[in-house]
Parts: sequence; C-alpha cells; structure tokens
Amino acid sequence: MTGSTNIMIRKLIRSLEKQKKPLWKTVAEKLQTPSRKRWYINLYKIEKYTKPGDIVIVPGKVLGIGNLTHEVTVVALDFSKSAKEKILKAGGKVMSLYDFDKLDLKGKNVRLMKQ
Repeated sequence: MTGSTNIMIRKLIRSLEKQKKPLWKTVAEKLQTPSRKRWYINLYKIEKYTKPGDIVIVPGKVLGIGNLTHEVTVVALDFSKSAKEKILKAGGKVMSLYDFDKLDLKGKNVRLMKQ
C-alpha cells in the first residue's frame, strides 16, 4: 500500500482534493508524502515570515522552538504542546487541518509554510 495508512488522513486528503482552490490541492499533495518526510515547522519560522493577522497553513506538525510575538491563526495537522501554548499566549488561534472548511480564506494574508 502506498500513501498514508491512517484512515483519517486519507479522508482528509480526499476532501482537500475535491476543493476548487489550488492551495488545498497543494496541501493534499504534501499530506500524501510518507510521514517521515512530512513538514515540521518551528515557531521562529512562523514569527519571521508572518505579520499580525496572517493565516498560516502547515501540512505537517508545528514545533515550539522559538517565540511568537504577534497573533496569527495557525492551521496544521498536529501541534506540539509547547507550540500550542506559545501561539495562544501570543493571542493567536490554533486550528486543526481537519477543520479547513471552517476557514474564510480571502485576501493576501494566507501563507503556506514549507521547510
């Protein structure tokens, strides 16, 4: 079997592929990679490349190395405990990638973070 064996991730990939926006199709492609090659993004990178009010999409895991000084909404497959705490402490929001359909992605404030 190729691809993820996790049924929840496979369902997420299928629902992302059905979306009309190219962003979600790109996220679905990245989620199809083996889990050992998935993206891991640290908070210092989110801090460096975002502005207050941005929406950050990570098709992988967000790790807690670094600090966050402004509020951002981070949407990811998974979060470390320290990353979640630091994002919330900075006034940001944490969302699971499984809730992608609840996002209103309009404007230039959406960033797909990659390694």
